[in-house]
Amino acid sequence: WRNPDIRLKDGTLSQGKKVLIDGQQRITALTAAVIGQAVLNKDYKETTIRIAYNPIAKDDESLFEVCNTAIERNPIWVNNIAPILNGELSISQARREYMKLNPHADEDQIEEKLEQLKAIKNRQIGIIELDSTLDIDTVTEIFIRINQKGVVLSNADFVMSKIASDEQFGGNRLRKMIDYFCHLLNDSSFNKIIKNNDKDFASTPDYKAISWIADINDELYQPNYIDVLRVAYTCQFSRGKFSDLVALLSGRDFENRRNVESIAEESYLKLRQGLEDFFSQTNYQRFVNLIQSAGFINKKLISSQTSLNFAYALYLQLRAKKLAEPKIQNLVKRWYVMSLLTGRYSGSSETAIEKDSKQILEKGVNAYLAQIEQSDLDDGFWNYRLVNELDSSSTVNNAYLCYLAAQCKASELSFLSDSFTVRSLIEQRGDVHHVFPKDYLAKKGFKKSEYNQVANYVYTEQAVNIKLGNAAPNIYMQTIQQDITSKKNDITSIKTKDDLNGNLELHCIPSDIDQLDANDYNDFLIARRKLMAQKIEVFYKSL
Repeated sequence: WRNPDIRLKDGTLSQGKKVLIDGQQRITALTAAVIGQAVLNKDYKETTIRIAYNPIAKDDESLFEVCNTAIERNPIWVNNIAPILNGELSISQARREYMKLNPHADEDQIEEKLEQLKAIKNRQIGIIELDSTLDIDTVTEIFIRINQKGVVLSNADFVMSKIASDEQFGGNRLRKMIDYFCHLLNDSSFNKIIKNNDKDFASTPDYKAISWIADINDELYQPNYIDVLRVAYTCQFSRGKFSDLVALLSGRDFENRRNVESIAEESYLKLRQGLEDFFSQTNYQRFVNLIQSAGFINKKLISSQTSLNFAYALYLQLRAKKLAEPKIQNLVKRWYVMSLLTGRYSGSSETAIEKDSKQILEKGVNAYLAQIEQSDLDDGFWNYRLVNELDSSSTVNNAYLCYLAAQCKASELSFLSDSFTVRSLIEQRGDVHHVFPKDYLAKKGFKKSEYNQVANYVYTEQAVNIKLGNAAPNIYMQTIQQDITSKKNDITSIKTKDDLNGNLELHCIPSDIDQLDANDYNDFLIARRKLMAQKIEVFYKSL
């Protein structure tokens, strides 16, 4: 795609670069083999790929191979075709060199084959060039549709291509920052590769801005390049559609329908600011701490990366406005949990992000959040819709994860324990216990989707879980009460019946649990879902 020409400061039009929409692997292979150009490998190290050619190959033998040690030792192979194709080596020189190593070969045949080899460079390669006057949505749609056959690409990939192709405003450097940050986040040893293979970048402030992430082990927030772009873009531009970002980086003046250099320059500056804010160690770690303080202690409790991204963008916006940190924390935590409970970004996320960004810009986050709470988090939501959301067997259900976060935030004790907390068990991979044991229910004819309900789950110590076995609640609760009364504490560390009742209340267990068996299971689920929903409501309003 020929980038739209932009109007320069002197009034003339620039000559737009071409962005490769499809065919990167082919172009890389051809430039490496035909021109002999060095390419970057997965470790960002420049390497030269040599293609060898066998001019006397028979029909069942390979004409071309990637050169290796065995081929280098075999005189029938021309070890590198690039010098012949790019004109560094003439046909007569190549023929003479080959004949020295293969004196019994047919010289005329070798010359003919070498001429055929050189003719490759004259072969036409089909190229479809998209006109610069096409609107950005059309080009983006073409980009995505073409790439649906192989690795499915997104609008964000198109943005990354656009950024990488820009040298005038430093887009290529921004691309490196994004790419390297995401690599370092997943593999700290990549830091050594950057230092060895990209020494120029390693000496820049941009490297210093991202290199700290190599020393961080926290796994709560694991953004990829799409997430990084999303946060930086939303934070700085208050927009949601990546296609608009491509247009802005092309200098698009939406009102006058033309491309202007000053708009492109300003857009790259804003994107850089957004990325620098994202990469700030202070911002990043404070945001992670903020989310953890809301009870979402690790990645097991993170179900929506988009909600997390928007929360970070909102955090950066509020920090830029110099709001007091306690106020920022209150607003960001409420927004994040609200977006989870309402599934705000589960559908067409770009549209929702676009709407929310503009409403926050116009009304302010405080007023807009209050409006959402009034319309979407009314009594009907807490008493009915949220209860229905908890009718699920999925442990990544947003409502259930918010329930667990509520327990973690309050440092509540785990089921039938007076020492271990739910938080510690989640961190240490503790057992999820079925209040109505699954084997017990299975033997009573209940299906997997019925006994694996989130309203049947509690976190407990493994030893407790094992000792409770497969008995019905009305059986094992009597055993527990006897264990407490006798002060044996063989099953639970809880010392008194009052503490037991308090523990059951913490876990939203109906008070008549000691009287229930399989016949009461469905009524138990209904009752517990209501109690869980009440707990989530208290949790949200405490943020």
